[in-house]
Amino acid sequence: MTAPTTEKSAVACAEEPPDTGVRHKLTAVTGLAALSLDAMASVAYGPEAIVLVLAAAGGHGLGFTVPVTLAIAGLLAVLVASYRQVIAAFPDGGGSYAVAKAHLGRRTSLVAAASLVLDYVLNVAVAVTAGVAALTSAFPGLYGDRLAICLGVLVLITAVNLRGIVDSARAFILPTAVFIGAILVLIVVGLFRDAPVSTEASAGHASVLADNATTVGALLLLKAFASGCSALTGVEAIANAVPSFRAPAARRAMRAEVALGALLGVMLISRFGLQPVEGVTVLAQLADASLGHNAAFYVVQFATMVLLALSANTSFGGLPVLLKLLARDDYLPHVFGLKADRQVHRHGVVWLAVVSAALLVFSGGDTNTLVPLFAIGVFIGFTIAQTGMVLHWRTTRQWGKTLLNGFGALLTGVSAVVVTATKFHDGAWLIVIALPVLVLAFEAVHRAYGKIDARLGVGQIPEPPWRARSLVLVPVSSLNRLTSEALTAAVSLGDEVRAVTVCHPDPEDQAQTEALERDWALWNPGVELVRLSSERRSLGRPISAYIRELTAARPGTRVTVLIPETEPERLWQRLLQNQRGAVVAHAVRRDTDAVICRLRFRLAR
Repeated sequence: MTAPTTEKSAVACAEEPPDTGVRHKLTAVTGLAALSLDAMASVAYGPEAIVLVLAAAGGHGLGFTVPVTLAIAGLLAVLVASYRQVIAAFPDGGGSYAVAKAHLGRRTSLVAAASLVLDYVLNVAVAVTAGVAALTSAFPGLYGDRLAICLGVLVLITAVNLRGIVDSARAFILPTAVFIGAILVLIVVGLFRDAPVSTEASAGHASVLADNATTVGALLLLKAFASGCSALTGVEAIANAVPSFRAPAARRAMRAEVALGALLGVMLISRFGLQPVEGVTVLAQLADASLGHNAAFYVVQFATMVLLALSANTSFGGLPVLLKLLARDDYLPHVFGLKADRQVHRHGVVWLAVVSAALLVFSGGDTNTLVPLFAIGVFIGFTIAQTGMVLHWRTTRQWGKTLLNGFGALLTGVSAVVVTATKFHDGAWLIVIALPVLVLAFEAVHRAYGKIDARLGVGQIPEPPWRARSLVLVPVSSLNRLTSEALTAAVSLGDEVRAVTVCHPDPEDQAQTEALERDWALWNPGVELVRLSSERRSLGRPISAYIRELTAARPGTRVTVLIPETEPERLWQRLLQNQRGAVVAHAVRRDTDAVICRLRFRLAR
């Protein structure tokens, strides 16, 4: 069980290191590198998702690529303006969770939190698989090893983030700059070149273009819009992690949000109407068409692969902060609120890595398996955040901001419905189930902490401490220096000390116990040795039964079980221990209210 609420502050003070200063906080530039990689990298697969859907209507369908992209760019502008206001109004971070908690109620805030948790986890899996897909587009021979490469990239990103968000941002500034530069060069060069019919990168690959359709229906356009909305994921990450920025945190975060929106909007532009093919990404074809199949093409592919893989860093920067807020509000175990060195929420980082690895194994490293599950959660969060902001601005009668957030809530709400409906049969139903399950899990944790608080009388003045008679029991099996150290500690702790040994019915064990009793009498430590019989060859149960007898015969007596254990010189030597102490501790903890004290006797190095 995690630490109860009353111990939370003490545990935090004991285990969290002192603040190491601003050097572990983000600037606007490093914040852009650490928290916006998801949104930037979606340029690689967002437009491609549009093209793949419209390809079902042939060349006529591909003609609608630009209008659909422009619609998504317009929604992006609304979202950036909205989340800039969220940062200003909620500088403590938390994004849609913080907004909903303040204005829409507890249950709605949990829906927002659950949607963000799901989206962050899926983002890691999608980002890593998409990055490896970019690599295999340039080097097809690696396609069969994509799962192993995905897991290796995940381990690398996790290791970097365990060193701190600032270190991760510094490590990712260069690949981010290379990717942005490569995409901008691709766009500028492409504007002055004629569109080729095909590219060298797509040669030999089967086209996925269907026969030309005479009309393109609204349903197909909506589905293309829904698929392309994956390019908007990550816009909310900066608002979720405002406390990670240097002071003035809100102002720096707003600058990073605006810079993100501007860069993302520019990079969504593309001119060539290329046909999608199997095994080669559309971005790879655009690079080939604009720059040629030369060194520049491989630079773009390598930069895309690196940034896509590293865009998982957005989740590693945003999700641990969200988990910390949930833990603070008793919706997650308090361990998620603890910080390690370099301001790292280590438990959140490790949990995210483990769940993401499971998703990678489940999907086999295939992006198309995961994309249908993507973007639903984030649009739910978008809608909740902007609806809450409408109520926030209404209280201060700032009608311009109210209208902006209201318009944004309408757009993202419609988009959430469209994305869910069009992707439901492709796997989105899993998110529809997982979302309420996660909310129920939050509620269960909250109820558990509520019961702990009630049992501990949190918020009430406790009774003054009083001294009770103390009895210390020391389990022993032989006479040695460890036994002497344990009894010395025991007589210092309690009013009365008893040593207990468990005897089994077989003749060999009986003989060993009798020899121990004779040696004990000769040693005469001034502590009584009690023999406990066990017919079932159990070790912990006889001791816990003896404790129950003592507490029943002596009401008000505090019983402490001091378990002596050796700490070996080498780590691997712990495998040589018999684990008797762990067995006794488990039985006593399960069956009694006795205090357990485990004495570690360190062997000389």
